[in-house]
Amino acid sequence: MDWTSAPIIEDAPAEPARGQLSVAFLIAFRARVEARLDAERAQLPLWFVIAFGAGIAGWLWLPGPHQWSAFIAFALALASAGLTEGRGRLARSLFWGGMALAVGCGLIWWRSDRLAAPRLDRPQVVQIEARVEALEPRAAKGDIRLTLAPAGEALPPRIRVTIPEDVAPPGLGQGATIRVRARLQPPPLMALPGGHDFARDAWFRKIGAVGRSLGPVEVISPSRGGGLDALRDRLGKHIRSRLPGPSGAIATALATGDQSPVGEEDADAMRRSGLAHLLSVSGLHIAAVIGAVMFLALRVLALSERLALRFNLVLVAAGAGALVGIGYTLLTGMQVPTVRSCIAALLVLGGLALGREAISLRLVAVGALVVMIFCPEAIAGASFQLSFAAVTAIIALHKWRPVHDTLAARDEILPARFVRSLAGLLVTGLVVEIALMPFALYHFHRAGLFGVLANMIAVPLTTFIIMPLEGGALLLDSVGAGAPLWAATGWSIDLMLAIAHHVGSAKGAVAMLPTMPIWAFASMVLGGLWLCLWRSRLSRWGMVPIVLGASGAALAPSPDLLVTGDGRHLALVREDGVPLLLRSRSGDFVRDLMSEAAAYDGDPLNLDEQRFARCTRDACLVDILRDGHAWRLLAIRSKDRIDWAQLTQACADADIVVAERRLPRSCKPRWLKLDRAYLERSGGLAIYLGESPNVVSVAEQVRDHPWAGAPIPRRPFATPRARFPTDRRSGTDARLETQRSPGQSPRQP
Repeated sequence: MDWTSAPIIEDAPAEPARGQLSVAFLIAFRARVEARLDAERAQLPLWFVIAFGAGIAGWLWLPGPHQWSAFIAFALALASAGLTEGRGRLARSLFWGGMALAVGCGLIWWRSDRLAAPRLDRPQVVQIEARVEALEPRAAKGDIRLTLAPAGEALPPRIRVTIPEDVAPPGLGQGATIRVRARLQPPPLMALPGGHDFARDAWFRKIGAVGRSLGPVEVISPSRGGGLDALRDRLGKHIRSRLPGPSGAIATALATGDQSPVGEEDADAMRRSGLAHLLSVSGLHIAAVIGAVMFLALRVLALSERLALRFNLVLVAAGAGALVGIGYTLLTGMQVPTVRSCIAALLVLGGLALGREAISLRLVAVGALVVMIFCPEAIAGASFQLSFAAVTAIIALHKWRPVHDTLAARDEILPARFVRSLAGLLVTGLVVEIALMPFALYHFHRAGLFGVLANMIAVPLTTFIIMPLEGGALLLDSVGAGAPLWAATGWSIDLMLAIAHHVGSAKGAVAMLPTMPIWAFASMVLGGLWLCLWRSRLSRWGMVPIVLGASGAALAPSPDLLVTGDGRHLALVREDGVPLLLRSRSGDFVRDLMSEAAAYDGDPLNLDEQRFARCTRDACLVDILRDGHAWRLLAIRSKDRIDWAQLTQACADADIVVAERRLPRSCKPRWLKLDRAYLERSGGLAIYLGESPNVVSVAEQVRDHPWAGAPIPRRPFATPRARFPTDRRSGTDARLETQRSPGQSPRQP
C-alpha cells in the first residue's frame, strides 16, 4: 500500500477538560457581575448603608457573644476577600460591604456595653429621694410618668416611676427633687414571644427599674419650670384648654408629638384605619411646617423691592424654614421619625441651594445612616422601620419611568390636572400601604386594609387645613383672637376622627396575623429593598424573596396556649381563633396582648364560661383536642393553700400545669410544669399543640443579650406522649371540686 497516497486524517480537536470549563464559566460569570455592578454603580452606596444596618440587625438577632464574634469575623473575611480579588466593582463591593457589616455589628455591641447600668434584681418597695429628669403626662390614662435619678447608690442611677395625675403636687417638673414611696421591679421583658421588648428599650435608656408610686409625692425642691419638656407640657395644656375633648388630644399630638392625651378608643380607630402615622410627628408634619414657613417668608420678603433685587430670597426662605424645622424637631422630643424627617428636609433645602436634585434615595440613605450611627438600637423599632420604608417606597415609585412619565406635571386643563393628581395620590397611597404591611404585621400583628381610601382624605385634610389652622390659632392667641381658628380646627379634627372611626369599624378593615417568623420578615424586607434600589431589570428578582417571605408569614401557625411570664395570665386559643382568658378581670393591656398574639380581631372571652372547661375558684381543668390528640391543662389561679395529695394527683393526671406560684416537686405533669420558678427564667410562652408540639419562650428569643437576665436551658422540654381524649367526668373532676373554698359551690359544666 502506498502510504504517501493515503488521505490525510486530521486529529479531532481535544475536548476541554471539566476544570477548564469551570474556570471559563467563573470568568464569564465574574465579567457579567462586573458589568451589572458597573451599570448600577450609582446605587452601590445605598447598599453600603443597607449592609451597615444588616450588621446592627445581626447583633440584635444572633444569640450571644460567640455568635457576634463569628459574625464580625465572617464580615472581615468578606472584606479581605474583596482586597485580594482585584480592583473591580465586585472587589470594592465585597470590601465595603464586609466592612459595613462588621462596623454595624461592632458599633451596637460597643454601645450596649457603654450604656450598661445597674438594674434591680427583684421587686421591692422603697422610699425614693430623686431628681426628676423627665416628665411625661399621660392624660388619657390619668397618670404621669417620671424618669428619676435617685440619690445614693442603693438604687439604679435612673428609674421610671408612674404616679396618678391627681396626686401630682405643685412644683413637680423637670429638675425638681421629690420624695416618694414606690414599688419597683426590673424592667420587664416582652410579655409574650414576638411582642415588644420593653427591657431592651430600658437598657439603651439606662433605666434600671420601673414601678408605680404608693402614696403621695413630696416635692423637696420645686422645678424651675424651664427646658423644652416644660415648654412642651405648657403648650399641650394650652391647646387642650382651647380645644377640650378628643379634638384637643389630637391637636396636642400634631403640635408637640405627645400622643398620651389621645384616648384608647380614638387611638385604636386611627390604627385600624391606617391613620396612626398622622399622630406621630414625621415627614408629613415637618414638610408642612417648613413649607409653610418658606412660603410665608418668601411672600413677605418679596414685598420689598430692595431685598428682592439684592438677595436670593429662595435661600433666605430656605434658611428660615431650616431653623423652624430644627426648632420643631427639638420641641417634639426628637423622636426617630422626626429626626429622620428633619435631616431629610435639611438635605432637601441644601440640594435646592446647590441646584442639585433634592429628592432621592441617597437622601433617605444619609438620613438612615445618621440615625444608625448615633442611635443604632433604633433599627429594631417600628418607628424607624415604618418611616424609612414609607419614604423609600414613595421615592422609588416616582423614580420608576412609567409612573414618572404618567404623573409628571404638564400644561393641561384644570380638570385633567386634578384627575392626574388624584391618581397619583391613590397610587402612592396604595404602594405605601403595601410596603408598610409586612412591618405592621410583624410588630403589631395587624394591618389596615382600607388605609388607602382613608389617607386620600385625611392626609390633605391634615396638611392643608388642620395644621395651618392650628398654627394660625396659636399665633393669633398671642393677641387673644384665636377663637375662630380654634373652632375651625376642632371641626376639621372631628371630621378626621369620624373618617377614622367609620373606616376602622368597617367589616374586614383589619388583617390579623400571628407571630411572623423572623426569616419571613427578613426575606420580605430584603426583597423590598432589592426591588426599590436597583434600576435595571435586576430589580425584578426582588419578587422572589417577597413571595417566599409572604408565604412563610401566611402559613405561620397560631399558638394554642399563651402564658405570660408571671404565670398569672393565660389564654387558651380556641380552634376558631378566639382566645379564652383564665381570669375574667384581666386589664385592657392583657386582653389586647392576647388578642394580638392569637391574631384575633376582637375582645377575648372567658375560659370559665366555656362548656368544655371545669373551673372552680382555685383552678381550671380543660381537655384540649388538636389533630386527633388530647392534652389536659390544669391552670391554678388561686394563691390559697391546696391539699398536697390532691394537687399531686391532679398534676399527675395533667399534661400541662400552669401556676403563678411555686409548685412542690411532687407535682409532676406528663409534659410541662410551668410554675413561678420556671417562668421567672423562661418569660412568656407560646405553646403549639398538635402532631408536633412545640414551645417558644421569650428567653429563647432574647437569648444572651445584656438585658435578658438569667438564661434558660436551651432544650428544657421533653417530647410528650400523645394521648386519646379522656372522659370529661373522670376522677380528676371530683378531686378538683374539693379544692374550692369552704361554702363555695362548684361550677357546673
